[in-house]
Amino acid sequence: MTSTDTSAAPVAPVRFDTKIAVLLRDDLAPWQRLNVTAFLVSGLGTEVPEVIGEPYADADSTPYLPMFRQPVLVFEGPAALLTTAHSRALARALPRAVFTADLFATGHDAANRAAVRAVPGAALDLVGLAVYGPRNAVDKTLKGATMHP
Repeated sequence: MTSTDTSAAPVAPVRFDTKIAVLLRDDLAPWQRLNVTAFLVSGLGTEVPEVIGEPYADADSTPYLPMFRQPVLVFEGPAALLTTAHSRALARALPRAVFTADLFATGHDAANRAAVRAVPGAALDLVGLAVYGPRNAVDKTLKGATMHP
């Protein structure tokens, strides 16, 4: 009688030199948190293609779209911290995406871009910010934020 071990060998955890992080304003409704997070991270793959992994397939060879190659960490903080983190991201020249309160009242990309363009950067009513870059730079950018519950 033979025994076949089908368990995979343990895989060492991967530690990335970079970080994808989202900072959400702490007073958002649950649906807003999800919506803002989805919109913010959607831009990273187009601007920073190396964050995208390979396409997926199941055991039946059904293909699925590729996703990020690394985790997305979601944080929260007060409005003032979003403003500070935005300034830090700009100073560090990190790839970033913003979501302002005005975007909850728009319904398509052109209106979203017009709403952001209408407001000077320092006056944006930020409800979300996504950043990507070296771990240390992202950590310093989001200093003071707490992990989303």
